[in-house]
Amino acid sequence: MNLKGKDFLKLLDFSSEEIGGLIDLAIDLKAKKKNGIPHRYCEGKNIALIFEKTSTRTRCSFEVAAYDLGMGVTYLDPTGSQIGKKESIADTARVLSSIYDGIEYRGYGQSIVEELAKYSCVPVWNGLTNEFHPTQILADFMTIKEHFGSLKGIKLVYMGDARYNMGNSLMVGCAKMGLDFVACAPKKYFPDADLVAKCKEIARETGATITLEEDPQIATQGADVIYTDVWVSMGEPQEIWQERINDLGAYQVNKALMQNAKKSAVFMHCLPAFHDMKTTVGKEMGEKFGRQDMEVTDEVFESEQSIVFKEAENRMHTIKAVLYATL
Repeated sequence: MNLKGKDFLKLLDFSSEEIGGLIDLAIDLKAKKKNGIPHRYCEGKNIALIFEKTSTRTRCSFEVAAYDLGMGVTYLDPTGSQIGKKESIADTARVLSSIYDGIEYRGYGQSIVEELAKYSCVPVWNGLTNEFHPTQILADFMTIKEHFGSLKGIKLVYMGDARYNMGNSLMVGCAKMGLDFVACAPKKYFPDADLVAKCKEIARETGATITLEEDPQIATQGADVIYTDVWVSMGEPQEIWQERINDLGAYQVNKALMQNAKKSAVFMHCLPAFHDMKTTVGKEMGEKFGRQDMEVTDEVFESEQSIVFKEAENRMHTIKAVLYATL
């Protein structure tokens, strides 16, 4: 696997072998970390992290991964750079790539990170856009591989709004790596038809299947992994909560839904999750709409079937693999 100098923008850009290689590299780097074996393979390099959307896991993962590899890090929050405001994306890319060895972008349209990569002379990594979240999928698949021993033939069901980065990226990842993917939602929340067609074409080569299903009971039957995400994403107005609760309430992951899957099934979530009322937004929306939880019940989130915190930890290990492999 030779990815030196390559951007990491979306999984569609990578072969199954390359994705598998990054996951295996992450598993190796995790073992080194756990055993206290230094791996400062990028000593002296520096990276810039552009965060137009804030994050806990993505920022911490990039920073710790970079430090472990021996690198310096500059974090640019929404007020920390002039990207797209006083300076064009192209000019920002040319300036930063003359100073840094790599650039991460987390924010809005996929076109922004693609333009950064076009004008940068160093690798650019996608920390999340509206359309794709590739580093999250690497962590998800690493976690599934650790838990089940392999990826091929695993049935993953994504519950809820599948039109954006998580639904898109899980579908692409499953197609590439031979998992059976089911998007379970009302029809208007299905992924883009063109992307579905592209994933089905890839799936014919890998043995994966791509299914769109409206009925949660049918979708989750025989599932190995039940996955969900928040119903209202960052940047969306709070007025949308009522519509999403009305449309997606029946797609909440609860004990009955988990019992409809295999006994060995696990629950996954990219986090943060509204599984209780212990957050400001969770409390406000819960009181407003008379709910104790949203996309997943606290019972499932805190159950033995939940592997969300192993999944969260693996963000760092997989991001480290991406940094090392591309630098």
